[in-house]
Amino acid sequence: MERQSLKIIDPVERQPEEGFGQDGMSPMDPPEAYEPPGTEKIALEDLHPFLRDLTDDHARLEAQLELLETALLAVKESGFTREADHAVMRFLSFFDHEFIPHSQLEEAALFPLLKERLIADGEHSQGGEKVTTGVDVMLREHLKSVQSAAVVLNLLRLGSVLPDQRSAFIVIDAALKEAENLIELLRLHMFREDNIVFGQAQRLLSSPELDAMPRPKRPHPH
Repeated sequence: MERQSLKIIDPVERQPEEGFGQDGMSPMDPPEAYEPPGTEKIALEDLHPFLRDLTDDHARLEAQLELLETALLAVKESGFTREADHAVMRFLSFFDHEFIPHSQLEEAALFPLLKERLIADGEHSQGGEKVTTGVDVMLREHLKSVQSAAVVLNLLRLGSVLPDQRSAFIVIDAALKEAENLIELLRLHMFREDNIVFGQAQRLLSSPELDAMPRPKRPHPH
């Protein structure tokens, strides 16, 4: 089973300074994580075009998550087939070519200024040596998702070369469970950005500041 070389294969050299979820926001939060207090969701047509482009990226990612989820459900019925393997690899390729550049754009253009404004507006952690905001949560989730995708890829690679079939099945099963975790993480992450972070950006950043943000580059079909 050949594996293409994806940029997500070795992301773990950058470890977060704090344990993921120490602020109570984890990808495995209970359902009330999708009903946070004080959401600032703004109607799509009222969002600044830069922020609307980011939500468009989320819509494309959600479509890919649905395809991946369908493939994982099929595995429970038919076992891990070549088609399922291809479906997971297609998602990882999409993740590599679209989600990572999307995250890098947010991290380089939007998040630094937004964090500065959130702190100035008093929307930050209280107490402790390090001041944190919702931006820090988004950064940790970006890192966690890249690490999770790398785990899926590397476990699938390992499972494809193990000579012992039982061991291979165990490793592949672990890869698919991690893929399920990744789906939940990404959905919760997109929910938080769409319903909280982008609303904060619309409120705290001026139109000229948002106008100056680089627009996402759409990758060529692959």
